[in-house]
Amino acid sequence: MSERTERLSVRKTYKLFIGGAFPRSESGRSYVVTSSKGDFLANAARASRKDARDAVSAARKAFPGWSGATAYNRGQILYRIAEMLEGRRAQFAAEVADADGVSAKKAGELVDAAVDRLVWYAGWSDKIGAVLGSANPVAGPYFNLSSPEPTGVVAVVAPQAGPLLGLVSVIAPVIVTGNTCVVVASERAPLPAITLAEVLATSDLPGGVVNILTGSAAEMAPWLAGHMDVNGVDLTGAGPELAVTCEELAAENLKRVLRPPADRVDWLADPGIERMTAFLETKTVWHPIGI
Repeated sequence: MSERTERLSVRKTYKLFIGGAFPRSESGRSYVVTSSKGDFLANAARASRKDARDAVSAARKAFPGWSGATAYNRGQILYRIAEMLEGRRAQFAAEVADADGVSAKKAGELVDAAVDRLVWYAGWSDKIGAVLGSANPVAGPYFNLSSPEPTGVVAVVAPQAGPLLGLVSVIAPVIVTGNTCVVVASERAPLPAITLAEVLATSDLPGGVVNILTGSAAEMAPWLAGHMDVNGVDLTGAGPELAVTCEELAAENLKRVLRPPADRVDWLADPGIERMTAFLETKTVWHPIGI
């Protein structure tokens, strides 16, 4: 009788998510990801500025189709992402527990909150225009109508805390309003972001709408903030010094910049509509009456 050997687990290769595909970093670099207790979890790709440039190109390419989709369609896709995230609840809960050192029960509650957050934003897809748009009174024979439009490509520095709920809470409001984005995931806890990328890739979300990079925000965020084809920057996960640097670089081409007080963000609180309005522009159209 042959002796039974212990089965070796299949080691996962954690890659970037750019344009709907999973490339390795062009630099070939990686870094060690550990749990909250310091235990080894995985090696994650360390993205370079070249990877960030490729992600911006993918986001720009995806923008016309995504912004031109109906609000109803975008809402349905976000709802589909929520469905698929919930289908992998156990995996996400395990990754959140490892990252934050919380109990399995608490981790499950945070995953549920992330699912609910996606559904909440999905419901706003065809309503935000009615809330922010208006018919403006004018002294003349004209219609004067204002409506919100997406800003374009948004670079997002994801929060270090709340590696899943916080991540969903910064991505969903950007894309539900028609923007595309390049996300720098939490350097400390990137695994939920990489798993979320797998959910996005197998949902109905077009490639390039969301691009996720892992590695150093200090390396990539300033370059994204100064990139002339990036239209907005969310600095939620940037520390004070990095945020100031990014704001200065973003000012060179008048980007929209969102810099909330990250130390006081409660991801379980009602998110409101501020994150959606941060990356919307108002278009006003004049049209003669009777024509």
